[in-house]
Amino acid sequence: MSSGNSPVNSYVPYQVVSNNGSEQRAIILKYLRKWPWFVVSISIMLIAAYVVLLFQQPIYKVEAKVLFDDKKDNDVKSVLQENQPVAPKKVIENEVEILRSGSLMTTVVEKLHLEHSYFKKTKYGNRAIYKDSPVQLIVEQGNDALYKKPLQLTFPSNETVQINGANYPLNQTVQTPYGRLQVRALTAVLDTLPGIQIQAGQVAGVAKGLANKMKVEPTSKLSSVIVLTLEDAVAERGEDILNTLIKEYNTAAIVDKNKSAANTLDFLDNRLRMVTGELASVERNVESYKANQGITDLSAQAQTFLQTAKENDSQLNQVNIQLAALNDLQQYINSQSSNRGGTPATVGLSDPVLLSLIAKMSQLELQRNDLSRTVSDENPTLQSLDTQIKTTKKNIIENVQTMKTMLNRSKEGYVAKNTDLESQIRSIPQQERSLMNITREQSIKTSLYNLLLQKREETAMAFAAAVSDSRTISPAESSDTPVKPVKPLFFMLFGLVGLLLPLGVVAGKDLFNNRIMRRQDVEANTAVPILGELSKERQNKALVITEKNRSMIAEQIRTIRTNLQFLRDDPSANQVIMFTSSISGEGKSFISMNLGASLALVNKMTVIIDMDLRIPKLHQLINIDNTPGVSNYILGEASLDEVIQPVPGYKNYFIIPSGTASQNPSELLNDPRLEQMIAELKERFQSIIIDTPPVGLVSDAQVIAPLADTTLYVVRHSVTPKSYLKMIDMLYRENRFNRLNLVLNTVEGEGGYYYGNGNKKNKYYAQADKRNWLPAYQSVRSILKQ
Repeated sequence: MSSGNSPVNSYVPYQVVSNNGSEQRAIILKYLRKWPWFVVSISIMLIAAYVVLLFQQPIYKVEAKVLFDDKKDNDVKSVLQENQPVAPKKVIENEVEILRSGSLMTTVVEKLHLEHSYFKKTKYGNRAIYKDSPVQLIVEQGNDALYKKPLQLTFPSNETVQINGANYPLNQTVQTPYGRLQVRALTAVLDTLPGIQIQAGQVAGVAKGLANKMKVEPTSKLSSVIVLTLEDAVAERGEDILNTLIKEYNTAAIVDKNKSAANTLDFLDNRLRMVTGELASVERNVESYKANQGITDLSAQAQTFLQTAKENDSQLNQVNIQLAALNDLQQYINSQSSNRGGTPATVGLSDPVLLSLIAKMSQLELQRNDLSRTVSDENPTLQSLDTQIKTTKKNIIENVQTMKTMLNRSKEGYVAKNTDLESQIRSIPQQERSLMNITREQSIKTSLYNLLLQKREETAMAFAAAVSDSRTISPAESSDTPVKPVKPLFFMLFGLVGLLLPLGVVAGKDLFNNRIMRRQDVEANTAVPILGELSKERQNKALVITEKNRSMIAEQIRTIRTNLQFLRDDPSANQVIMFTSSISGEGKSFISMNLGASLALVNKMTVIIDMDLRIPKLHQLINIDNTPGVSNYILGEASLDEVIQPVPGYKNYFIIPSGTASQNPSELLNDPRLEQMIAELKERFQSIIIDTPPVGLVSDAQVIAPLADTTLYVVRHSVTPKSYLKMIDMLYRENRFNRLNLVLNTVEGEGGYYYGNGNKKNKYYAQADKRNWLPAYQSVRSILKQ
C-alpha cells in the first residue's frame, strides 16, 4: 500500500483536456440537443403571429407634398432675413407649425365630420369604415358616458336602431343614457347589415389627435417643399384629411394676404355710399333750379370759369383723399400692438417710399403673427421682429408727417385759387352764377365718385387676383399596401420570441440548478485532478465491457484503466482502488464494476468488494447472492475462499458481496479483520476494487480510505450538487484519501479521447485538436443520435 498522501501530487494525471473553447462548445451542444423544442416553439410563435396579423387593423400611409413659394421683393426684406442665411428655413418651420396647428385641423374635422369613428364587424374583428357607413351619428347633447365606450348598433328593422341593447327609432332625436342623440340612416336597407360600432368623440380632441399623428417636415434642410404624412386605417379618409387640410391652409393664407385689400375695399365702399348720396342730392338741386328758372345752358364765360373750377376742385379732392388716407394710416400706426392683423388703406397714396415702408411693415406683421403661434413672447426672433416693426412704424410716421405738410400746402393753394375763381364768378349774372355754383358742386361730387369707383375696381381686381404662396405639387395619395403591421418584422419578432422561450427555459433551469452541469464547474471549484470522463449513453446492461464492445462508454472506461497505471509507484505491484461519491445515484457502482471487467480483460486478476454494508447493490447488477460476504468474513462466519465468487461470463474477475446486513456498519469496518482481508487479497489479485458508500452521507469511506492506494471520486453531471465540490477540495487538501482523483460521469458532449462505431467503421475523435473541424461536427452528430 502506498503512503503517498501529499496534497502536491508527485504524478501527472494522464488525461488533460484543453479548456480552450470547451465552455462555449458545451453550451452550444447543450442547446443543440434541444433543437426539437426550438423548432416547436418557433413554429407555434410563427402560427401565433399569423393569427394575430389576421386580427390586426391594416394601416395605410398617406402622403402629400406642398411647395412653399418664399420669393420676396428685395425692398421689403426684413433685416433679420438679410442677415441670416437660414431665414427661409425659419419661414418653412413656421409654415410647418401652422399646418400642424389645432385650429386648422379643427376646421378639417368639422368639414369632414370626423369627430365620430365608425367600425363594421368582420370575422377578424372590427374594421374602420368612412363613407361606407350606413348611418350617421348626430350628437345634439352628449354626456361623459358617450365618449368612454363605443356604441354597439344593430338594426332589428329598417326603422329601428338598437344602441347597446336598447331600441330607438331612426332619423329622430331621442333621449338616451348617453345624451340626446340622433341616428340618421344613409341607406334604405339596414336590417340585413351586420352590427356597427361607433366611437363618439369631440371635435377638439379628435383634431388634436390627428394633428399629433400627422408628420409635417421639409424634404431637406434647404428645401421649400413640405411633406405631409398621415397613417390611417382608411386610405380614402387619410387622403381627404390631407387634401382638405391643404385647401384650408391655402384659404387661410389668402385671407391673411388680402387683409390690406379688404380694408381698402371697406374704406372705398364707405366713401362711395356717402358720395353717392351727396351726388344724388346735388343732381336733384340742378334739375330743380333749371326747371324753376327756365335755364337750359350757361354762357361761354361761365363755362370757362366752371371748367377751371372743376379742374381745381378735382385736384383739391385728390389732396383731401390723400390726407384722409394719411390720417387713417397715422391712426393705425398709433394703435396698440394688440390690435395687429389689419393693414391700412392706401387709396390715393403714390409715394414709393411710403408704400414700400407700408409693405415692409405688413410683411413683418404677418411674419410676427405666424411666429407668435409657435413661440413665446420672450423668443429672440420674435423680439427682433418687434424691434423692426417699431422702427418701420417710426419711419412711416415721419414720412406721413412730411407728406401731410406738403399736402396741406397744396390744399391751401387750391383753396386760394378757388377764392379767386369765386370772385370772378360774381361778375356773371345772378341766374348763371347760381346755376354755375350748383353745377360746380355737381361736377365736384361726380369727379370724386368716379375717382372712388375707379380705385374700388382696381382694389377689387387685386383682391380677386390674390393667390396663396403655396402650391400643391403632389396631392394626397395613399400606399397600395398597408404599412402597418409590418408583416416581416412581425414574424421576425414572434420568431425571436419563439427562439428565446426555449433559451430562457434552459438558461433558467441552469440558473436555478445547483447541480454540476459541465466539466468547468468542477475545474473552477476544486484542484482535484480529473482521471477520466464517461459520456452520457443509455445502457441496457450493467456490465458493458466485453472483448468485442467498441462503444464510446467502453472506450472511455478503457481510458480510465490506462490512466490508472500512472497512479502507482511500481507498475508491477498490485493496486487497491477505492470508489466513492458524494451522494447516492452518481454511478460509482456501475463504473467500478466495469472498470474491474476492463482490468480482467487484460489478464489481470481482479476482485471487486462491495463495502456498502448499508445498501448493497453490486450483487443485484450481476444477479448473484449477497451472502456470504464482507460482513460474514469480518465476523468470522466465513473464510476468504467462501466469500469470493466469480463474476459470471468473465475469467480473472471475482466479486465479494457485502454479506449479511449489519446493525453497526461503521464499527464493523473498523475491525482489524478488514485490513487482514485486504492484505490476503493483495497476495491473490493484481487489482482490488472497493465500492464504498457515498462519503457525503456516511463516514464508511473515510474509515476504509487508509487501505486504498488510489481513490476515485465519482462526480455525476446533473446529479452531484455543486456545494459538495468544496467538500471534495477539502478532502483533497487535507489528504483524507490517497491519491484522490475524479471521474466525471454522464458528461454531455465533453468526452476525452474515445472510439465509437458509426457507419460500419471505427472513427477517431480528439477534442484537443482545434484545427480539425471533424471532431466538433461528429460530436454534435453523436449527441443528436442519443
